[in-house]
Order: sequence, then structure tokens, then C-alpha cells
Amino acid sequence: MDLESYVRAALARLPLRLTPGWRRLLPLMAPPLAGMAAAAALLARAAAPAPPAPVPIDQTAVLPTPAGLLIDVTGAVVHPGLYRLPRGERVSAAITAAGGLAPNADPDRLPDLAQVLRDGQQVKVPALGSPSAGSTRAAKLDLNTATAQELATVPGFTPELARAVVDYRTQYGGFTSVRELVTVLTMSPADFALARGYVRV
Repeated sequence: MDLESYVRAALARLPLRLTPGWRRLLPLMAPPLAGMAAAAALLARAAAPAPPAPVPIDQTAVLPTPAGLLIDVTGAVVHPGLYRLPRGERVSAAITAAGGLAPNADPDRLPDLAQVLRDGQQVKVPALGSPSAGSTRAAKLDLNTATAQELATVPGFTPELARAVVDYRTQYGGFTSVRELVTVLTMSPADFALARGYVRV
């Protein structure tokens, strides 16, 4: 398209009226008209909506890992099996989840109820009369009859604790449960876990 045709087309879109002699003004009118056309093109391009971002395909969904701990509760509980418990729970919560202690649970050989659970842990609750892990060793010492020297040989005992056992039974008539080593004589849970397989009442 030559310059005259371009100007004619541009003026036709404007509310202007051509007057005689307008061709002499053509060299002066061409640059402003060209600028106006370029500005209009830029404005139209800016107003056009941006194309939507491509949606990524072939993405593999990542399933979240189940929260909590998976605990295996076995032995003398009402409903042995696998249970999922919140992190930070203790052994007592695992036994409760399994329906609590069965009537034949051995109260003197319970696991440490205050122990914090860890994922994949097995909680074993011994039954009365069932063999313990140390069934091949010597018979258990009776807290109400053993001497201080005999008790001092028990894992987890100290000579001071052995003497305290003898003093307690002399003063109060004896023990009714081995857990009194913890609740009465303040034996540590860790030492009690070592000793409970070697003593009885």
C-alpha cells in the first residue's frame, strides 16, 4: 500500500472531512498517523488476555505416609494384634488399645508401662505360668525370704537396695508385689526391668 492509500484509509476511520489541497499536507500528516497506528496496535496487544499456563501432565500422585506408630501387642491381652498409635504414647496406651490385660496376665512380669513407644516395637505381656526369657537360669529369689547377700547378686540390685529389702520386710511384714521395689523402695525402672525376671514374692 502506497503512502497516499495508507493516509486515505487512516482518515476514513477518523471523523474528519478532507478539504481541497490535502495532498500538500500529506508529508506532514503521515508521521503522526503512523505513530497513532503503532500505539493502537500496542494497546490492543496489551489488552489481550495472556494465554493460560500449560498444565503439567504425567505427574505421579504422592500419597502421604500414615501418621503414628505401628505397634505389635502380643501375649496376655484381650485382643492381640497390630495397632497404630500417636507418636509419644507409652506402653500402657498400647495395652489399652489391645483391650487391656487378659485375666491370665502375670502382674509381676508386665513390661515397663511408662516406656515411650517406638515404631515397629513389639509389646509382650507374659501370662501366668508362661516361661520367661530366663527360664533356664536359677529359680527366682523370694523378696520375703532371700538374704541380703543373695539379693545383691540379682542384676539391677545394689548392696544398699538388698539391705533396704530386708529392712522393709522386717519393719512392714514383707512385700505383696515385686513392683514395690519401684513404688516403695524407689528402684529405677531400668534396674527393675533387669531384676524382675530374677525375683518374686
